[in-house]
Amino acid sequence: MGGCHAKPLTQDADGSPPHAAPATPPPGNATPGPGKKHWAVSPFFAFSTPSPSPAHHLFGGSAASPRKSPAPPGSAPTTPARRILRLPFPPPSPAKHIRAALARRHGPPRPSIPEEGGGEGEGGGGARGLDKGFGFNKGFAAKYDLGDEVGRGHFGYTCAATVKKGARKGESVAVKVIPKAKMTTSIAIEDVRREVKILKALSGNKNLVQFYDAYEDNDNVYIVMELCEGGELLDRILSRGGKYSEDDAKAVLVQILNVVAFCHIQGVVHRDLKPENFLFTSKDENSHLKAIDFGLSDFVKPDERLNDIVGSAYYVAPEVLHRCYSTEADVWSIGHPWIRNYNAIRLPLDILIFRLIKAYIRSSSLRKAALRALSKTLTVDELFYLKAQFSLLEPDRNGCITLDNIRMALTREATDAMKESRVQDILVSLSALQYRRMDFQEFCAAAVSVHQLEALDRWEQHARSAYEYFEKEGNRAIVIDELASELGLSPSVPLHVVLQDWIRHTDGKLSFLGFVKLLHGMSSRSLSKMR
Repeated sequence: MGGCHAKPLTQDADGSPPHAAPATPPPGNATPGPGKKHWAVSPFFAFSTPSPSPAHHLFGGSAASPRKSPAPPGSAPTTPARRILRLPFPPPSPAKHIRAALARRHGPPRPSIPEEGGGEGEGGGGARGLDKGFGFNKGFAAKYDLGDEVGRGHFGYTCAATVKKGARKGESVAVKVIPKAKMTTSIAIEDVRREVKILKALSGNKNLVQFYDAYEDNDNVYIVMELCEGGELLDRILSRGGKYSEDDAKAVLVQILNVVAFCHIQGVVHRDLKPENFLFTSKDENSHLKAIDFGLSDFVKPDERLNDIVGSAYYVAPEVLHRCYSTEADVWSIGHPWIRNYNAIRLPLDILIFRLIKAYIRSSSLRKAALRALSKTLTVDELFYLKAQFSLLEPDRNGCITLDNIRMALTREATDAMKESRVQDILVSLSALQYRRMDFQEFCAAAVSVHQLEALDRWEQHARSAYEYFEKEGNRAIVIDELASELGLSPSVPLHVVLQDWIRHTDGKLSFLGFVKLLHGMSSRSLSKMR
C-alpha cells in the first residue's frame, strides 16, 4: 500500500549482481475466453506488445489451471510446481501475508523522524564521499505529523501522515520515506532524484498517484503523495476469489492502459507494473485506480533501447531479460487481447507527433517524398492510431488542420508541467503551419515514426514496399553534391566517402540503402559517426 513497494530483480548496467525481493505470485491464470489471441497494437500507439504476456494471471481462474490460494499466516514458504522462468528469482514467498498478520496482531512500529539538524551529517551514516543533498525542501517534521506505516519496500517505507499547517491543514497524505543510509552508490542517489523528477513530470493524470512535494533532512528523503485508502488491486482481486467478469476486468484494464499510455507518451517507462503497484483511492467498488511506485521508472526516447534488468518475477518482460527494450516491456506486464474491442478508450494526445511534424516541415523535398512513400505502407492498426490522433486536433470540414488546431489541442490536452514549459516551444517550432493547411495524407507522412517502425519484425517489408513506391513516384537521378545539399551537410564532410553507397552507379538514383538512411533524416553529426 501507499507509494512504496519492493524493488525486486534489479541489476545495474555496470554488471553488478541483481537484487531480488520477494515477488507476490499472480492470483490466477485463467484466460479471457477460448480462442482469443494476443495482439500487437500500432507501433505508434503508446503501448504495443511484441511477445506473449503473463497477464492471464491477473483475472479469473480455469479448471485446467486452478488458482492457488495465498499461504496462510505462519505457514512455510512454498515453491510452485512449475517455474516459468529459469532465472535466479527467489521462489514466491508468503512474507507479505505474514507481515500483514503480524501487523494486525502487534500493530506496525511507528517510525521516528529525526529533528532538523540531527543525524550524522548529510547522508545519515551512509557511504562516505557521496553527495546526498538533493535540494529538496527542509522542515518536513514541522509541517507533517507522521502516522502508521502502511507499506514497505526494498529501499524505503510508506506511512500515512497528516498536514499540520497551511491551506491543507488536517488533510491525510502518504509519505514515502527513503533512508539516505541505504543510498550507498551514486546510482542509488540518482534513482531517487529521477523518481521525484518523474512524479513531477507526470503530475495531473487522474490514474496517477498525485505528487505533492519532496523534503529531505540529514537522514531521509520524504516524498509526499496522495493517500489511497482503497487498498491494492491485488487485494481486491484476491477478495473476489481471483475471478473477474470480462466487463469488470475491462474497467480495470482500461484505467491501467490509459495511465500507461500517458506515461509512454510523456517519455516514461514504468518497468515494474504489477497488481501491487496499483491502488484504489477508496473502498468504493467503483473508485479510481492509481499507479504508484516509480522507483524503477526511467525516461526513454522514441529511438532509445534500455538495457538494465529491473522488474518483478512473473511480470518482467523477456525483452528486459535480453537487455534490449523500451515502452513495450510495460505492456507485456499488463496483457489482455480482448481489451482491443472496448470502444470507450480515449487516447491521450501524443506529443511525439508534434516533434515528428516539426522534423518533417524542416526536411528536404526528397526526404518528404520518402516519408510519403513509407506512409503508404502502414497497416490498418497503424493508420487507426494516426486517425485517432488526427481527430484529437479537430480538423475543419475539409479534413485539414492548421496551427490553430494544434494550439487548441495542446491547451486542452497538455499536462500541467507541459503547459508551464513546453507548449509554447512546440507552437513556435510549428509556426510554418500558420500559413498553410495539412490534410490527413500529409499528416501520416509527417507523423510516421521511422524509429518505432524499425523496431518491428516487419520493418524490412515496410522499407522494401516503401522503396517500391518511392521508385515510381519520387526517386530521381541525383549527384552527390546535390544530395549533400538536400541533407544540409557542411562542406567539411567528405561527401564521396560518406554518400557513395547512397546512389546507384547504374542510373544515379537513390539506392535502397540511401533511401533507408534518408528516412532517418541523416545529419552532419550522425554522418560523421559513420566515417
